[in-house]
Amino acid sequence: MNTIKVAILGLGTVGTGVYKLIQKRADVMERTAGAKLEVKKILVRNMQKKREGVEQELLTDNWKEILEDDEISVVIEVMGGLEPAKTMILEALEAGKNVVSANKDLIAEEGHVLLDTAQKNQVDFLFEAAVAGGIPIIRPLKQCLAANDISEIVGIVNGTTNYILTKMTEEGMDFADALKKAQELGFAEADPTADVEGLDAGRKVAIMASIAFHSRVVFFNVHTEGITKITARDIAYAKEFDSVIKLLGVAHNTENGIEVGVYPMMIRKEHPLASVRDSFNAVFVHGDAVDDAMFYGRGAGEFPTASAVMGDVIDVVRNIGYGCTGRISCTCYKDLPIKEFGQVKNKFFIRMQVANEPGVLAAIAEVFGDHKVSITRVVQEHSAPEAAELVIVTERVKECNMQEALKALMEIPSIQEISSIIREY
Repeated sequence: MNTIKVAILGLGTVGTGVYKLIQKRADVMERTAGAKLEVKKILVRNMQKKREGVEQELLTDNWKEILEDDEISVVIEVMGGLEPAKTMILEALEAGKNVVSANKDLIAEEGHVLLDTAQKNQVDFLFEAAVAGGIPIIRPLKQCLAANDISEIVGIVNGTTNYILTKMTEEGMDFADALKKAQELGFAEADPTADVEGLDAGRKVAIMASIAFHSRVVFFNVHTEGITKITARDIAYAKEFDSVIKLLGVAHNTENGIEVGVYPMMIRKEHPLASVRDSFNAVFVHGDAVDDAMFYGRGAGEFPTASAVMGDVIDVVRNIGYGCTGRISCTCYKDLPIKEFGQVKNKFFIRMQVANEPGVLAAIAEVFGDHKVSITRVVQEHSAPEAAELVIVTERVKECNMQEALKALMEIPSIQEISSIIREY
């Protein structure tokens, strides 16, 4: 029987899910992929740790055992982090082994190096699981939508923040309580910084933008802001404006360059992304031929992520069977500029506390006018003898103009505080 032997690097949540899924699908793998799959080695850090359901003889802490084993033709990297993952993947590719990875941190920084190395050695380097867990998006962008000129990708690609914002919207929780609940349920890490500050989503958006626009975008290019400053008052105003607040990864391919960022945005309830709740993820794509398409599902977790990893593994096995590994490698054949974030245009929701006295609104309007900011809506609902809460919604304005306007506003004595600045989709 034709058997493909694989190695798994890492046996955490995802690695364990991959191992279990290989065992679960063993009886149909030959018909599905064209060959049987056999896990020959699993690289772990701690050989003494007991692992339920995994044969001890499969475990090794010696990378060379895997690298120098000519029988192993597929390496599945689910360790995470930049090193030693980068070195191991490059060595595997140079040795003629195909690699499947779920490592968003590494791919967002060094994806072009890995893809170029795979292409040079005519082997596969696939990474569907690196962006949206179980949701197919990399393969659709590279293959199913390859005939399109894609101009926009907008996504909810972090389940932790989406869960937190859902609880704040639907149950009235404040940020701290919603975060604590997410941690109790395992949706958030003990240190949630990468999630709640938008860093995790930023890496995923960099990867998607690179593939969609055929030009390299790295994590450094992505402007990132998190959700830690979102309050119950902001949620209430969003409801009043028939909108919800979501942490969105946004990438546009414009005539003047690629715009890419991650930040909280108010999005109208009729938009498909507005209905994505709890820890679910979704990616919305606009192409010139397909028009609008949305991909929705579980963006993380043991088996959703393992599903994406195994989809790539099956693809590699099929390619091995037909002698065509390396047929789809790096698709970044353009060299498009990345637009400075200050030149990106957005609509803004601004909530501020001001002195309740005549002339304040006129002073604000003058500052905005001086900085080319056009106001579309002014709301004043809560006031006391000493102070009033003022909400201003703007037309699309350059980020640099808005920042300069905000600095000028804080020099006006009657403006006590700028409480929230949220973009509108």
